[in-house]
Amino acid sequence: MDNESNKKHFTEWIGLKEKLHFGNSAPRISEGDIWWCSCGENVGIEINGKSKLFSRPVFVYKKLGHLGFIGIPLTSQSKSGSWYVKIDFQGKNQTAVLSQIRTFSISRLSSRMVELDISDIQKIKKALLNFLK
Repeated sequence: MDNESNKKHFTEWIGLKEKLHFGNSAPRISEGDIWWCSCGENVGIEINGKSKLFSRPVFVYKKLGHLGFIGIPLTSQSKSGSWYVKIDFQGKNQTAVLSQIRTFSISRLSSRMVELDISDIQKIKKALLNFLK
């Protein structure tokens, strides 16, 4: 991607980020949910969002009060390694990208997709503990 294309994406993201920051949405979240989340246009190996909302599915690992959470972005690309966990939801194969775990504001959330099956939640939690050792 050339520099002009990169500038365009960053500029678009900054505009959306400002709207998200000053917006009034405060959805109720639960640990184990998967939400569409505006992850943004990021730097280097950091995972980006897609579409006009710069969003991707994110697994809600741990609530941090009512305004934030620790989340793990998902990808539909098949990946392997100790920092990836394959899961299945809504009939689709997804991969939780453990290396991209981070804190998110609930202001980044647009819509709830699903509550993940308990076996997949446990699978992610176990893999994350092993990854962080």
